Amino acid sequence: MAPSLHPDVIAPPGILVDRVELADRITIIAQPVAASARCPGCDQPSSRVHSRYTRTLADLPIAGRQAVIEVVVRRFRCAASGCPIRIFAERLGPDLAGPYARRTARLESIVHHLGLALGGRPAERLSRRLVVPARRDTMLRSVRRHAARPVEAPRVIGIDDWAFRRGRRYGTIIVDLERRRTLALLPDRESGTVEAWLSAHPEITIVARDRGGGYGEATTRALPDAVQTADRWHLMENASAAFLDAVRRSMPAIRKAVGTATVDPERLTRAERLRYEGYLRREATGEAILALSRKGVPIKTIARTTGHSRKLVRNVVRGLTGDVFRSRQSSLEAHLPWLEGEWKAGCRNGAELWRQLRARGFTGSLRVVGEWATRQRRSEQVPDGAPGQVPSARRLARLLTIARDGLTKADAVVVATVETEVTGLVEARSLVSAFQAMVRKRRHADLDGWIERAAASLLGSFAAGLVKDKAAVAAALTEPWSNGQTEGQITRLKLVKRQMFGRANLDLLEARLVGAA
Repeated sequence: MAPSLHPDVIAPPGILVDRVELADRITIIAQPVAASARCPGCDQPSSRVHSRYTRTLADLPIAGRQAVIEVVVRRFRCAASGCPIRIFAERLGPDLAGPYARRTARLESIVHHLGLALGGRPAERLSRRLVVPARRDTMLRSVRRHAARPVEAPRVIGIDDWAFRRGRRYGTIIVDLERRRTLALLPDRESGTVEAWLSAHPEITIVARDRGGGYGEATTRALPDAVQTADRWHLMENASAAFLDAVRRSMPAIRKAVGTATVDPERLTRAERLRYEGYLRREATGEAILALSRKGVPIKTIARTTGHSRKLVRNVVRGLTGDVFRSRQSSLEAHLPWLEGEWKAGCRNGAELWRQLRARGFTGSLRVVGEWATRQRRSEQVPDGAPGQVPSARRLARLLTIARDGLTKADAVVVATVETEVTGLVEARSLVSAFQAMVRKRRHADLDGWIERAAASLLGSFAAGLVKDKAAVAAALTEPWSNGQTEGQITRLKLVKRQMFGRANLDLLEARLVGAA
């Protein structure tokens, strides 16, 4: 015979069930099991009952219905003569409910974890299905109330910035790399704020960061004995960006070498012709800026005079704006291998290629595929030995760094011409490949020699930056720590922020990130 379910089994520990009333909700009437209670003022036990009152506590649902517990709580008289408290109510205990609580501890734990995992509105929607009586504000108050910072002293941390609103307001995230958890969120990325936090944690011995100067300066001032290590991914990315800048500065020489300083509009598609006209306008703007720069006019004054931004003026003066055709992200990127295979197999009709792509899940328009087919057709019409249209600096940097067997005939002619006539880019490409190999294989001994070679090349500014941050770069090649875990925590932070529609305050974001760990 199966045993029956006694009410005392359903109720939380610490109370004795008197009866259960069944209606729209389940009501459990109970009383505490303790015969006495301790005074909160003098901690002396007392069994002298003064009066009684009823506390109503929401509890976990039972059989799909809401449940409440009505506990008949006693008031006691304090027997100690010197105690200022004469009458006190007995505490129900942390396993049942805290002082002034309207929910049992086990229901409060469910509410807290729902808010921690889902936030306000999503947690409220799920709580309705779970028959848990809690609104979204209750969820968030519970998350804030139970927020706790890690008690372990961090030894190795990663630090990086994250965006409240991209381009306008940024904060700082600090991560314990050993325990792989978020330590704190700071309201900004100012060096003073970071320095104050680091000064309060002198036990930190290693700081992994990006190559921005602000965090490095703050760490040097707050923790002069700590080892700073640069992030290896940022080192690789910085090297690629330095090569792209070298290509941009070399674009006039590249056009002269390729023989396309003037573009034939007859060989351009309609979209390319519009971009070429925009290039001509940018060239006129650049000439006006350079004319003022040659006269010694400061960048700030040029920007005020011409009405252009300081960033544009600075890039023109440095020779970083010379692309005829700006590269854009295309919806065809994922389908290019298949398209090129079909093209080589003999399918040359743009509409037919588009119909086949639609069957493979492509959502773009016929125009995109038609322009790609036009460019392919015109590139094949280039006579042997004659260079074609010069690609943008970004595309040319990619063409110079990929395998030669993956290039079309026109691209291979351009790359070969550039390698022959602009030898500085060949040297820069070799240096970038050597640097990235050095980072991958952690060859610390090669760093000084590489910097010396790069200083006399087109990568001189990148090498100068490495010299300024040489200790952190060297540590990146010897220490096992990097900022990959920090970037992962930033991804979690973005998920939580967007889950709360970008309206969460800093304390709530921190409570959810730290609590979830």
